[in-house]
Amino acid sequence: MPVPHPAPLPPAPITSAPPALPTPPTPPGAPEAAGPAPLWPASAHTLPSGEVAVGGVPLAELADRFGTPAYVLDEDEVRARARAWRAALPDAGIAYAGKAFLCRAMVRWIDEEGLDLDVCSAGELDLAVHAGFPAERVVLHGNAKSPADLRAALRFGVGRIVLDSAGEIARLAALAPAGTRQRVLLRVVPGVAAGAHAAVRTGVEGQKFGLPIAGGEAEDAVVRILGQPRLELVGLHCHLGSQITSTDPYTVAVRKLVELLARLRDRHGVTLPELDLGGGFGIAYRPGDPAVDPAAYADRVTAELALRCAHAELPVPRLTVEPGRWIAGPAGVALYRVLAVKTTGGRTFVAVDGGMSDNPRPALYGARYTVHLANRSSLAPARAVTVVGRHCEAGDVLAEDVPLPADLRPGDLLAVPAAGAYHLSMASAYNHVGRPPVAAVSGGRARLVVRRETLEDLRSRDVGV
Repeated sequence: MPVPHPAPLPPAPITSAPPALPTPPTPPGAPEAAGPAPLWPASAHTLPSGEVAVGGVPLAELADRFGTPAYVLDEDEVRARARAWRAALPDAGIAYAGKAFLCRAMVRWIDEEGLDLDVCSAGELDLAVHAGFPAERVVLHGNAKSPADLRAALRFGVGRIVLDSAGEIARLAALAPAGTRQRVLLRVVPGVAAGAHAAVRTGVEGQKFGLPIAGGEAEDAVVRILGQPRLELVGLHCHLGSQITSTDPYTVAVRKLVELLARLRDRHGVTLPELDLGGGFGIAYRPGDPAVDPAAYADRVTAELALRCAHAELPVPRLTVEPGRWIAGPAGVALYRVLAVKTTGGRTFVAVDGGMSDNPRPALYGARYTVHLANRSSLAPARAVTVVGRHCEAGDVLAEDVPLPADLRPGDLLAVPAAGAYHLSMASAYNHVGRPPVAAVSGGRARLVVRRETLEDLRSRDVGV
């Protein structure tokens, strides 16, 4: 039976509840919902044996079939979450942020659900195009796009390129073929602080992304773009940060961006038809965490945009948003096998066969997760443990102070929900440990969509003698 999430241990059958998506719309002006959000795919449930199943397939069966560590991605959850944004903003552009997680299967699902795609490199673009995604529905951005990135974008014919610096304007114009006009957006910094960690707050001055509105740098860049006959400026772009769980920062950004749009019209005679507000929509990682609701976001942001444009006597630009983590994150579950249980210094450590090479987020940002025993039930009392990885770093910690049964032992299977975004996409081969596979599940069936990186793969890259 579908459920929002398994309960914390000590384990009990996961009680039935309706799927979390879609959520009913919030009336304009009403307070946004900030209650607990689902950690697991809606298909997750506990079997009578105590095993956890996702997409109709027991996780223990997937671990036996594909090995551990491994990632399980619920296709139906991905599609439901894509549809939630499409339903909330039917007239807007919804561009899946591929940096969260990208593979050919994900590209196909996103395409079939009618979403656009946001990429950050020639590599992501190449994967998408060769998977059959229409290049005209691709947005390319990044703070330091290489000449190879820009040439690939022009060669494939991407729909939008987001310019991030003054120097990039002339560089792209020089690469664009004569007689063509590449559509571009300008990434601006509205001066809005938002995001769960200082390292991911990109809407403020003093970081590497975009051109500040304050001080006139953004406006100066607009003038430069307008002077390039091979570039067509169609709008502004901003991205405030990551893991934002309130709509307030977005409405503040709308006010500042509309003010800039009005100045551009008054001073330079240009009315821009598009506004890309980026993504950064937060999800739940632990029980009780809030998450952004697409319907509440849509109501507040579109109302604010319409109001500010009316005051400025501007036509309302077409809105684009870029959900990535929100779509992929709760659709993914990471699987690990317990290798050792050790108590030292008054702490109990549970060591697993993965770690910071497949999920660097705890080490980078102090990200916190919940962990669930997935292969059996247990009547043992829960105790707080620290789940650590296999790598040669004291900071190789996957989850701190999580409740797991006191009889946990080597060979047990642990599942980490909300693992579909920024795990495998940020993975490395530290200690020459290959990156895990990804198995997609739907309707009681599983298939491999990304194979495990083998020792042969790692050796093949080493061509020295």
